[in-house]
Amino acid sequence: MLTACGLGGSDREADDTAPVTETTTSAPDFASPTLAVIKARGRLNCGVHEGLVGFAYTDNRGQWRGFDVDFCRALAAAVLGDPNAVRFVPVSNAQRFEALRSGRADVLWRETSWTLSREAQEGVRFAGINYYDGQGFMVRRALNLTSAQELNTARVCVQRASTSEGNVADWFRARGLEYRKVEAVSAEAAAAAYGREECDALSADISALAAARTTLASPDQHMILPDVISKEPLGPAVKRGDEAWTSVVRWTLNALITAEELGVTSENVDAQVEEATDPRIRRLLGVESELGPMLGLSNDWARRAIKAQGNYGEIFARNIGVDSPLDLERGLNAQWNAGSGGLIYALPIR
Repeated sequence: MLTACGLGGSDREADDTAPVTETTTSAPDFASPTLAVIKARGRLNCGVHEGLVGFAYTDNRGQWRGFDVDFCRALAAAVLGDPNAVRFVPVSNAQRFEALRSGRADVLWRETSWTLSREAQEGVRFAGINYYDGQGFMVRRALNLTSAQELNTARVCVQRASTSEGNVADWFRARGLEYRKVEAVSAEAAAAAYGREECDALSADISALAAARTTLASPDQHMILPDVISKEPLGPAVKRGDEAWTSVVRWTLNALITAEELGVTSENVDAQVEEATDPRIRRLLGVESELGPMLGLSNDWARRAIKAQGNYGEIFARNIGVDSPLDLERGLNAQWNAGSGGLIYALPIR
């Protein structure tokens, strides 16, 4: 009966001498050529903004500072064990993707929005999102504006050949409003033109507007309008073709986000190694499991990154949040389980 139903037996005799075929597959080779080059070189090359207060800039002593800079240093600590083993490569909007493709930069941590066209055409892959931004408008308080809807026929300064330029055009067109575009070759040039009153409004990512405001002669005389005209998910990018290196960058970012969620800081991380009973913390810090070697890193990779620069919240507060001149609210960049319901959500480290 079993044979008739096709559930047992066959027309052929079983060959007991035939070799057994494995039905399982071995784990894929996860070696990263980029990681190998970085380790041999002994230094991470990190592409950053040429100069944006709060995100990437040099201080009076010529030292690189900022939100993006700290993520570069954390990555260097995770990969090389030394947060100072970084060469910062300042790149413009036009240069940034070529810097990755040519190998001049190993990773781009430079206020770059993750878009379909960039992923499809620029030869790069995005490893995650470390800042949820949006484009807006900054105007002089003396204009007494309450909404960008009141900018009809206004002169708007914007960076040429940028997503900001396209977003402004789309926003005015969709509302049937007119405006006069004042183009500038760079974000800095656009801000400078606004400062010279060559335009009525400056349009850029809101984080960039907050940074630009601090450089004006009288910052309090300028305001950022409440309108947010685009979604700008900013995050690190790497050259296409090295999946394993993409994972190293992605999971280092997730480790810093996870650390904030679990209360692990630069100050208590060493104590947590000895005292933590939460299995999530013990996995994160390499006390349990062997997660680091899966990425080609030491088992304490995340611990080194956290100890070097702090968790996500520490990096945010120090550079662009409450402990900085920008004083940006966490907003969408709050942890997912915060009372305000932010979007910062770490992938599970297990």
